Amino acid sequence: MASERTKKKSLRVALIGSEHTVCEYSTFLKHLLVGLADESVPAALICPSGCNPDSLFAGAAEVISHPVLDLPLTEHLNNNLLVEQLGKFEPALLHCLCESRAPLVRKLARRMNLPYVLTVNSLRGRWGQFSISYKRCAKIIVPAKTIADSVAKAQPGFADRIEQINIGTFVSQTGGCFSMPSQLATMVMAHSLDNADHFENVLNVLRHLQIDGYEFMTVVAGSGRAERQIWKLLAALDLLQIVTMVPRLKPWRSVLAAGDIFIRPQPSLVFDPSLMEAMSVGAAVAGCRGGVDDLIMEDRTAVVFDPNDELSILRSLRRLLDRREFARRIAKNARQYLAENHTVSNMISAILRIYRQACSLH
Repeated sequence: MASERTKKKSLRVALIGSEHTVCEYSTFLKHLLVGLADESVPAALICPSGCNPDSLFAGAAEVISHPVLDLPLTEHLNNNLLVEQLGKFEPALLHCLCESRAPLVRKLARRMNLPYVLTVNSLRGRWGQFSISYKRCAKIIVPAKTIADSVAKAQPGFADRIEQINIGTFVSQTGGCFSMPSQLATMVMAHSLDNADHFENVLNVLRHLQIDGYEFMTVVAGSGRAERQIWKLLAALDLLQIVTMVPRLKPWRSVLAAGDIFIRPQPSLVFDPSLMEAMSVGAAVAGCRGGVDDLIMEDRTAVVFDPNDELSILRSLRRLLDRREFARRIAKNARQYLAENHTVSNMISAILRIYRQACSLH
């Protein structure tokens, strides 16, 4: 009987993620799984079969594919198979890593009589509305105050369960921004390529800078349905020699570290891990307010422009290119802010505290 009680109290966590979570938040997931392993907390990661988490997690978790059958009318069968596999793992807690998986996790929690924790990484405009179990959802974790406010407005009955936990990162000791004056200035943009309009103003500004005699290279990292349109736009603006488009390369952090300036061309409805990682490796950020913009503090951690105003974008990029000491100071401020507010150890400690609280209340 005593061993049964011990087994019930032991912390075993099943993490349920989407393809978007595994791809976009891979660094966060790696830190979380390594942190759980360091604390001897067994973890299982449930994600779509198309994901390839092996290189990211280095055996730190048991990986379960869901759905197993990607066919119409197989949801019930897939859910039964998942419950069976989770039953063998015997989790004490479910952690929904993506709001798109909230309905699935609510069903799993009810069927398996388990508490769960829900992470929301985006604003309401991205996810609309979703169902949360008042009985079983112990906490709603958000990575930013803007998201916390959005969830509280959409789900006022759960306002007291919302907790902000800043995503952790490792901050470089030295800044990469213009650290080698003899080298060509490099700018990096990481943004979905689904809408060519999101890039048009910034690319027009890059053309203007080129005509004015500025020497630089720009890397646009991403993928999406408008990729061909953007290539055509680059050709029309005669930018093919100084702007290149690449997919999200690995290791992603080293790609960001190669840039002196990181440009966020449009507001984002989602917490942007690329923005945080660019700051952590010492790039100076040029971005816009709106959406999830908690990390963008004007003239402290970034220079700010109006994405609909080419003159505003031009002024911001010129400030960084012409005043390199100012750019280095902006980059240093951002690294300092992350070092004080976004440590991996604090993130892991806070998540583990929530896990244990959720299990103790169930």
